[in-house]
Amino acid sequence: MARNRKYQSAAIRFGPALKAFLLCLLLGGSGLGYVWLKDQISRLGRQIKQSELRLDELQYQSDKLRKQLGAMRSPLFLERRIQELGLGLAPAQPAQVWLLAEPAGDEPHGGSARQYAAPRLGQGEPNG
Repeated sequence: MARNRKYQSAAIRFGPALKAFLLCLLLGGSGLGYVWLKDQISRLGRQIKQSELRLDELQYQSDKLRKQLGAMRSPLFLERRIQELGLGLAPAQPAQVWLLAEPAGDEPHGGSARQYAAPRLGQGEPNG
């Protein structure tokens, strides 16, 4: 003979409800996680874009300053600036220039020979 529902255990009565609640919790948590991850990806994408724009701006400034430095190092610019500031500088006269001969370099020995420095006095092996 079948028993009435009021005599069934609580686990049997609340089991399907508990399963449905856990399933909804799992689906809701998964949905929230998905939306959060998409938001994080979007934020990181915006940060990368801002960083790339800043890098482009800094590279443009660097190129502009490099060109300005090159122009300021030119002899024509320097002469004009010397005249503006009234420094009284002039190019060196040929009599004021001393030309020095370049010292001849030692011919390199065979590729396998190594050269070592001599030990200093008081360090390493004694001299003599």
